[in-house]
Amino acid sequence: MSGNSVSAPSVRVGIDVGGTFTDVACTVDGALLHAFKVPSTPTNPANAVLHALNELAGRGVDLSHVNSLAHGTTVATNAVLERKGARIGVLATQGFADTLEIGRQMRRDLYSIRLDPETPVFLAPGERRFGIEERIGPEGAIIQALDETSVRDALDALVTLGVGSIAVSLLFSFVNPTHEERIKEIVQTDYPSLDISLSSEVDPAFREYERTAVTAFDAYIKPVVSRYLADLTEEAKRAGVDAPLQVMQSRGGLAHATVASARPVRLFLSGPAAGVIGGQSEGALVGEEALITLDVGGTSCDIALISSATPLTRSEGVIDGYTVRVPMVDVNAIGAGGGSIAWLDDAGGLRVGPHSAGSSPGPACYGQGGTEPTVTDASIVLGLVNPAFFAGGTLRLDPEAAHSVIRTKIAEPLGLSVEDAAAGIHQVLNAQMAEGIRLVSIGRGFDPREFALVALGGAGPVHACALAEELQIARVVLPRRPGVLSASGLLAAPIEHEAALSFGRTLDGADIADIRARLGLLDARCAELMAAEGQFEQPIEAEYFADVCYVGQSYYLEIPLEPGDSAPLERLYERFLEAHDRIYGHAVEGAARFVNLRAVHRVHPASATPGQHDGQTGPDGDVAPTSRSVRIPGTSERTTAAIYQRDALRPGTEFTGPAVIEQTDTTTVVSPGWRATISDNHVITLRNDAS
Repeated sequence: MSGNSVSAPSVRVGIDVGGTFTDVACTVDGALLHAFKVPSTPTNPANAVLHALNELAGRGVDLSHVNSLAHGTTVATNAVLERKGARIGVLATQGFADTLEIGRQMRRDLYSIRLDPETPVFLAPGERRFGIEERIGPEGAIIQALDETSVRDALDALVTLGVGSIAVSLLFSFVNPTHEERIKEIVQTDYPSLDISLSSEVDPAFREYERTAVTAFDAYIKPVVSRYLADLTEEAKRAGVDAPLQVMQSRGGLAHATVASARPVRLFLSGPAAGVIGGQSEGALVGEEALITLDVGGTSCDIALISSATPLTRSEGVIDGYTVRVPMVDVNAIGAGGGSIAWLDDAGGLRVGPHSAGSSPGPACYGQGGTEPTVTDASIVLGLVNPAFFAGGTLRLDPEAAHSVIRTKIAEPLGLSVEDAAAGIHQVLNAQMAEGIRLVSIGRGFDPREFALVALGGAGPVHACALAEELQIARVVLPRRPGVLSASGLLAAPIEHEAALSFGRTLDGADIADIRARLGLLDARCAELMAAEGQFEQPIEAEYFADVCYVGQSYYLEIPLEPGDSAPLERLYERFLEAHDRIYGHAVEGAARFVNLRAVHRVHPASATPGQHDGQTGPDGDVAPTSRSVRIPGTSERTTAAIYQRDALRPGTEFTGPAVIEQTDTTTVVSPGWRATISDNHVITLRNDAS
């Protein structure tokens, strides 16, 4: 026996659960060796994760060598969409129990004659909201001591009503959380089986309705998410994975499952955030730091912007029509995808989406009973998608069904040829996605022409060139495995934790020593959260932000704060003016104030960025492309396009459109005038020679 020992390989696994498919990516010593999809199991998402792990084991991966298991999940979002969260109760300061129902009295649709509630009253109707006798002042002073009898009476009543989780949101608890913390102690002593969410822990910031709403959502999903993550952790261990389970948060960083369970409201945008991080990672491989990610699936299109290698974030999002104040990657989701249904409105105008054929019955060309024309059917008619190689040939499409449904439902009513009707479907969908890109770029004060477009998802690369031309974007980045980029994005994501506190001072009246002391408190809180992640060989990176607005202004902007600068407050104010001018189109040198302070700690993964090498070097010699007749969107007639197989393209290869690149997880359309270059990392960059 040799005395030389061979160290075990470093195996990292990312599994992102979507509505139709679960995406899987696995790296071994930094090389992406496995990337595939398995069907999702909506009734129990954990089953799809276990199926993925078993599939990896069947491919020869030793699961005992897995040292990182990262997971993107829709469990938190689905609990709200399907109304399957816990039965919760709300405890508020006496006189403010109805804050959750009153809201802001702001309506999204001012002219609708049907007035539906726009606050999430379903979380806790009036009989499950109780006022507690206590009062804390705006400066944190205790005006009225907490009446513990009123707390216990409310808890007794809520338990009688069958409540399983409690949301506590008291006035000015973000300044002084003493009363909320005491209520938590009472709950844990008297009713230890109840889950509890405190607003001072979930969202310690001013604005009573927003703070109450996000705390109520946290309490609503906490039992569901906690149970799911605990069960999945145990099932993964039984499958042979000893690595801790880490979950993608909506801000774009991973957290240990136990930490994520304590703050589950931060998981609302778990899946789309992973796709954005994956796009950022792939762009970095070809030197691109200014990116717009376009994630087009079967039902929706998720669009996000990355500036200076950092995804844009926002302080709140919308879940099922309700505003939830949770920091998240700024993703614009629209109902546009490969399964989007084309239809004619009452005036005879062509529309596409937002309704989708989904995966069952799916587009007509699937041959599974679909009777409506979709974008995928149009792609078949135009020759862009090979019906014999869809999903790597696992699903053979029926081109005759695609032609027939577009002819009867769209072409004949409009007096068009089937091909012109299909081209029109693409044109309408592309216009909708282009407008979505404008919202996250021009709408945020950025010029899209200064960015590269990252195409991901099963349908993103089909539309990328057409969208880039529409927006005058000169470069398109095609990741190695666009269809599973959300899974590989999990492997590129940092471990990240964030803590915030309210800080109501004017910039002129603030003391930098006081600010540094408060940032120290936030650092300590982040350090506690990081402790649950274990030991790291990599250094922990810390960033600081301040929420700033003009004095008298209602809404604020998150501005980077560098407390170590020689003049940190002056630089903060300059950045605030720059951001205000970029976003709102104007800025004046008026008095500004702090709203919140925030610290973000992160640790980047040690292994190489997923996608640097996938174990495939291509054939020894050149592989000649085949060809077929296609109709490229934006052109008036068919042309002959070269057909390339992605796995056969070697680094350094270049070619020009019209061309189509086929691979198991997507199809890429290279329009005329675009040049494709394959990098050493197998990432493809498309450049518009005309720009």
